Amino acid sequence: MFRIPASIACMIAALAVPPAAAAPEHNCMIEARQAIDIRSPVEAVIESIKVKRGDAVARGQVLVTLESGPERASLALAQSRARMQGEIKAAEVRVDITAKKARRAEELVKQNFVSANALDEAQAELQLATEELRRARDNQRLNELEAARTAEVLGLRTIRSPFRGIVVQVLLKPGEFGAITFKDPIMKLAEIDPLHVEVVLPLSLYGQVKVGQRATVMPEAPIGGRYQSTVSMVDRVVDAASGTFGVQIELPNPKLTIPAGVKCRVSFP
Repeated sequence: MFRIPASIACMIAALAVPPAAAAPEHNCMIEARQAIDIRSPVEAVIESIKVKRGDAVARGQVLVTLESGPERASLALAQSRARMQGEIKAAEVRVDITAKKARRAEELVKQNFVSANALDEAQAELQLATEELRRARDNQRLNELEAARTAEVLGLRTIRSPFRGIVVQVLLKPGEFGAITFKDPIMKLAEIDPLHVEVVLPLSLYGQVKVGQRATVMPEAPIGGRYQSTVSMVDRVVDAASGTFGVQIELPNPKLTIPAGVKCRVSFP
């Protein structure tokens, strides 16, 4: 009786097994993590704009400077006052002198060379000098706080990027008036690392897709490619009319190569 070799039998068995069904794909949209308008926190004329449309910016990078001549002068004055030590030094000398007088008066009272009134006067002078020293130090502290406040006011004249992102649009130019009450912002920024992928799924999949689950995102041409990502949010309120619910996926984009606003397909292996 003819026997089929074991190796060939294994190959036949493998061919007889149907391939695993591919994970279904769903339509999705790649969006910026956040998009914001950059406005002036104070009413001032724009001095310079440091970026242009399409520039990648780092968190904390200077985007816009506003005219700040009076504020810089106020800061220099406040810092000068905060560094002054003359009043404190003079008060310290007075305390030292009156303390010596009080000790001397106390010794003389013990020896009955002066009356107790002289000691009271010396101690009162010492107390007064001590209070003057305390007031001088308090004034110095107030000057330091004023310098810090003035520095904060000046800091408002420099607008920095709140995150790492892309300049989407620059709307105003140097010399124009920038203010929070104006209709148009100075510029628009978008954060695209990470990106957010929005997908709407049928209600039949509710409970199967969970936060932390892996997903494969496939942007449309010409971007293309397959990118591994993670489910970051699943809606807890479904749309009864359409029988769907929303899912948000976080897509890393460290090189900023994937643009926002691109359609895509997503699967959950």
